[in-house]
Amino acid sequence: MEQLDVLRKLCLALPEATERLSHGSPAWFVRGKKTFVMFADDHHGDGRLAFWCPAAAGVQEELVRTEAERFFKPPYVGPRGWLGVRLDVDVDWAEIDRIVREAYRLVAPKSLAALVE
Repeated sequence: MEQLDVLRKLCLALPEATERLSHGSPAWFVRGKKTFVMFADDHHGDGRLAFWCPAAAGVQEELVRTEAERFFKPPYVGPRGWLGVRLDVDVDWAEIDRIVREAYRLVAPKSLAALVE
């Protein structure tokens, strides 16, 4: 699956990022502990190919409000401000890279976050 392969490459390019299955789907962690991206392929039949990640305060609400065709509030982690990002639409991979990097910076220790542009 092309989208998963590209997402995997973006995530694993970050310092001390690791991948393992979490709840049956690929997920990426900082130092094997803190999740910064979770892949979701038709999660509980929602029909979406997407990923979920933490977002800065207010970002989820703004993107879901202004671009609902590309962004959504994911189950479980959405109430904590995580962002759902669709990969089954026309994808701007430069934008996805920025979103993944920001998610990483939000959960990584300051020493690692400082290494990410």
